Amino acid sequence: MAQSVQETRQQYIPPKALDSPYPLIDSDPHIRRVYGYARPVDWAGGAGIAVLPMGMMYWFEWFDPAKIGRAGWAKMTRLNTAVGVVGGLLYVAQQSTYRFYGFKENKREQEMDMREMVAKVKKGEPLYGKLSLTPHMQGVAARNSRYSGTFLYTLPWFNFVNHEQHGIDTAKYYQQAERELEAERTGNS
Repeated sequence: MAQSVQETRQQYIPPKALDSPYPLIDSDPHIRRVYGYARPVDWAGGAGIAVLPMGMMYWFEWFDPAKIGRAGWAKMTRLNTAVGVVGGLLYVAQQSTYRFYGFKENKREQEMDMREMVAKVKKGEPLYGKLSLTPHMQGVAARNSRYSGTFLYTLPWFNFVNHEQHGIDTAKYYQQAERELEAERTGNS
């Protein structure tokens, strides 16, 4: 009886494939990859969103001064800065995550992903980092954060766990690594 329960817990549940105009890179990208693959235009948009609350505060103060004094102004500045920075970081994560899901054009991210994963295959490293959880807990973590980027502004939820359930066939990385190693071998011979 205990063995069947253990087998049930470790059962792999594949992610639902969403319709997207571009190829899926990862249905549950780690937060390091989300921010590491972000484009400069994403960071520029995030910076714009980060300064927006302060800009609006100055603009409103110019048209209708609140006359709150220095202490009130300092508190307002700290709050608006914090809200802006959090909003900007969420914007960057949203845009980058949409590219991982294939919702936006992702040619650059596909190439970066292929380079990163093929390099890991060549070094003999695990594709998605060192696995520290049991397979059951990896599945729980994957199911809890898979496609969470679509609901990011309502409930910011990121993947902080290394696991192997990313909704893609990893054989393409091994095949590409074999092709590159073969090309290096024949080119060096």
